[in-house]
Amino acid sequence: MSLDGNYECVTKSPMGDQKSVFTVKVDGGTFTGQNAGAMGSLDVENGTVDGNTLRWTMQMKIPMPMALTAEATIDGDTLTGTINAGAFGSMGMTGTRQA
Repeated sequence: MSLDGNYECVTKSPMGDQKSVFTVKVDGGTFTGQNAGAMGSLDVENGTVDGNTLRWTMQMKIPMPMALTAEATIDGDTLTGTINAGAFGSMGMTGTRQA
């Protein structure tokens, strides 16, 4: 099954639940995309694919500049993962593929 798609996600951040749409476009062992929500859009950087596991980084600018590292597993239409926000720790991320 293809991992490509748009996933409606919720990230459990220190500022409360952050809703976003996470876009995934796989090309072999890499992927591109973005995570777009109320606080703006973050481009996927260094996206890799290992089976059904995605790993990537993003450069957050709002509310403060910070490098985020993330990992997620896609099982069918369900995405489950974590985003590591440095000193703020890891935040859970869950999502469902849009039809």
